[in-house]
Amino acid sequence: MKGAIIGDIIGSVYERSNIKTKDFPLFATDADFTDDTVCTVALAECILDWGDPSAYLRRWGRRYPDAGYGDRFSEWLWAEQPEPYESFGNGAAMRVSPCAWLAPTTQEARSLARAVTQVTHNHPEGMKGALAVTDVIRLAQRGIRPEVIRARVTERYRYDLTCSVDDIRPSYAFDVTCQGTVPPAIVCALEATGFEDAIRNAISIGGDSDTLAAITGSIAEAMFGVPDALWVEAEAYLPDDILAVLERFSDALTGRFAGGANR
Repeated sequence: MKGAIIGDIIGSVYERSNIKTKDFPLFATDADFTDDTVCTVALAECILDWGDPSAYLRRWGRRYPDAGYGDRFSEWLWAEQPEPYESFGNGAAMRVSPCAWLAPTTQEARSLARAVTQVTHNHPEGMKGALAVTDVIRLAQRGIRPEVIRARVTERYRYDLTCSVDDIRPSYAFDVTCQGTVPPAIVCALEATGFEDAIRNAISIGGDSDTLAAITGSIAEAMFGVPDALWVEAEAYLPDDILAVLERFSDALTGRFAGGANR
């Protein structure tokens, strides 16, 4: 989850001002966390509490109403009787990483991903994006080689992962759909040489930069871990309530991995 948050903060300044290079300062002075972080933290707390995903997303979203939500999610956030709205937006995939980290098995991670996604993004492509990211994180946690992950995800989800980052970069444009965001985000992580390189890959292709980097970061964390120095910088952008959930999340992970559950 730290990887997703770092990617979100770094990408926040490039969402509407895309750059097509890997040479940029990681933490700009005007960077900030966005809806990617808020929704990810909401679902982490929800899972830790065994709560209702809809209630937690709405509580956190209303706490941070200016975090940059999409129009349809904003309407859902403030509706008196919120209902799923058949979305296939990339919000389904940006917030799902806690499911992959907190569940003891892959099947349970997928079940959690379905449960937290269907409250808004109940379109098949939205669900597919959330499940694909969950699976990639789980595979990366087990140390599965990138080429094997690429093959398994291609077979299960029928995403085209054949292009390289260099292939994607020249023509890639802003796209808020799962089908337009998840495959390139996966490629940016699988092709990387380390966590920072994965984030630079994601920012360099352009598009919906904060969400791309959040998804890529969530995968890269499972592949490489998060460098302490980057997390120290990211923490400075986060308020106490978010940091408190992250501390609970970290404690829960310590218990989970100490028990050896990672199937």
